Amino acid sequence: MILLEHGNAIIQKTLTDKPSALDVQFVDFDGVRYHMWTPEKKTAILLSMNIRCWEELAKYGAWDVLGKEYGAHLKDQAAVEPGYNVSLEIDLEQAPADAEGREALIKSFSLLRRHALAAPFVKAFKTQKELDALPVPTDGSAIPDGELMAIHYRDQEAIYVQASHDRVTVIFSTVFQEETDRIFGKVFLREFVDARRLPTIQTAPQVLYSDRDPPPQIRDDPALPKADDVGYVTFILFPRHFTNPITAEATISHIQLFRDNLHYHIKCSKVYMHTRMRAGVAEFLKVLNRAKVEVAGEPVRKTVTASVITVIKDANSLGWLVSQPAPRSQCSIDVSVAFPTAGP
Repeated sequence: MILLEHGNAIIQKTLTDKPSALDVQFVDFDGVRYHMWTPEKKTAILLSMNIRCWEELAKYGAWDVLGKEYGAHLKDQAAVEPGYNVSLEIDLEQAPADAEGREALIKSFSLLRRHALAAPFVKAFKTQKELDALPVPTDGSAIPDGELMAIHYRDQEAIYVQASHDRVTVIFSTVFQEETDRIFGKVFLREFVDARRLPTIQTAPQVLYSDRDPPPQIRDDPALPKADDVGYVTFILFPRHFTNPITAEATISHIQLFRDNLHYHIKCSKVYMHTRMRAGVAEFLKVLNRAKVEVAGEPVRKTVTASVITVIKDANSLGWLVSQPAPRSQCSIDVSVAFPTAGP
């Protein structure tokens, strides 16, 4: 299974090549826009990002997550480039001299989108630990759940994250543009559900899929699209998936790109099936081309010695059968027979 890269390849390649002057705009998954340029001097690069759901991410602590990750490279909110939500500045002359440190810094810059989207997950993991530390109510009531955080990162699509005392629930709402996409997606997601029964991956997050009907956690959300082409995928993350910091970072990175990976493999499957169908049609055409039909014309016959006999009609309406000798490779005795085929 092919997994999409978490970082942006254009950012990583551009910073690795050490450009002298730069002004480029490009996009990433989910409509994220970037602007990378050198406004003042050639070695000082400003990287700005515009993401559709920035207001929601900022509410869930995106500035804190980015400040912890980038430190002095993160520009203040007042100094952000107009038209963008966040800006980073890097001076290549002040970058780490060692190759390992420089490569780590460049990779961190390429993960700007990933770190911004990590904010609600980081908050949910922290909330789960706080809820887990609460005492069990003596009146038999359940421990309340955390805040339901909605990230509307695409048109008509969103990610919902909610923490409980023993788990974190992540719900994706995705729109299938075509009926075939919905069928392929249903097959793929059923495989997610069935594969977890294998003994080797029983520790993987639980996956639930619902078609058209939203899960109960988000059923009261007024922003849910009312359409038949919407599917809902629910991931149940248990503490073992985010207690360890390294495991938590990997969980966030993989779950963010779930929607993009799903639709990417749907498109790849459709391309593969179309390729196989085209190959099958090409083979059928070859069979049809080999089955040639004789064209009606002058009657041609062959003798037992492979000589060609052609019917010739003269001016007196007499038909003559003229025998022509066969090739030298065939040993034969030519017998010419002439007789009128029609007469008065």
